[in-house]
Amino acid sequence: MARFVSSFSGVLIILIMVLVGYVLTKKGWFDEKAPNLIAKLVTQVALPCYMISTIVGRFTAKELLEMLSQLRFPALSMVILLAIAVAVAHLFLIDKKHQGLFVSMFFNSNTIFVGLPINQALFGDKSIPYVLVYYMCNTTFFWTIGTYLIQRDGRKEVTLDLRGTLKKIFSPPLMGFIIGVILVLLNIKLPAFLLSDFQYLGNLTIPLSMIFIGISVANVGLSRLRFTKDNVLVLVGRFVIAPLLMLIIVKHTQMPQLMKQVFILQSAMPVMTNAPVVAKLYGADADYAAIMVTESTLLTLLVVPILMSLVSLLG
Repeated sequence: MARFVSSFSGVLIILIMVLVGYVLTKKGWFDEKAPNLIAKLVTQVALPCYMISTIVGRFTAKELLEMLSQLRFPALSMVILLAIAVAVAHLFLIDKKHQGLFVSMFFNSNTIFVGLPINQALFGDKSIPYVLVYYMCNTTFFWTIGTYLIQRDGRKEVTLDLRGTLKKIFSPPLMGFIIGVILVLLNIKLPAFLLSDFQYLGNLTIPLSMIFIGISVANVGLSRLRFTKDNVLVLVGRFVIAPLLMLIIVKHTQMPQLMKQVFILQSAMPVMTNAPVVAKLYGADADYAAIMVTESTLLTLLVVPILMSLVSLLG
């Protein structure tokens, strides 16, 4: 019961910040350019600084090497989820106009804009490096297989742009993570004033991410939410199948308890925020993607306390 109350309190912290973004959007504070600006601030400025300050401040070289070796577990879960998603799409006759999008949303999760704040609220800063390990794997799968599947739904020719894909994978957040790892492994000490700057800028990550989600929900509109067969199956994949699969994979491993908990929560985060953007770019069903991002994000705030009960099975 105490764990449930604690997790619910963590979700309330997140929910209030989301509501701020939602209410201010309804009041007309943000125009159509605001989401892109906030997203850039988070992904290109705040988050890379957050990565560096967290990695440098909290981990030794030995701990980092042990942590990075655990990448195989999220990779395994995503490969299995991908296979399950393809099977579900065919078994339940998912609408062909967004079948690729369905599969992509089923097996990829929003590990940064939602996953990072939720884990930080529930477990504190010590969970962040584990969040980033999952993020490395998740972003690689989304910008390769996930994007390819979304392209197949669209009107444009399906291609894999290696240069563009690598640029997406090696994004500023991941580069911040890599720089932090290199600094620790080479035992390079940054000046105190620079670390303070990284920390101050990094502290913008959580509130700006949640305000971004609030703006996105307000722009989509709650009246557009619906629970069709296709929608419900994506939600089942995100919130039931993904965390149960991860629990099965990590339960009997020797990885730290906190890493297991973070991996389970990360696997059950909502649909990738980038899905509607990629869908619109390639002429796929962007409205369906936007609705699923909103529905899954809102439901995450209700599901997380339940997931914490699932995580307690690890004890």
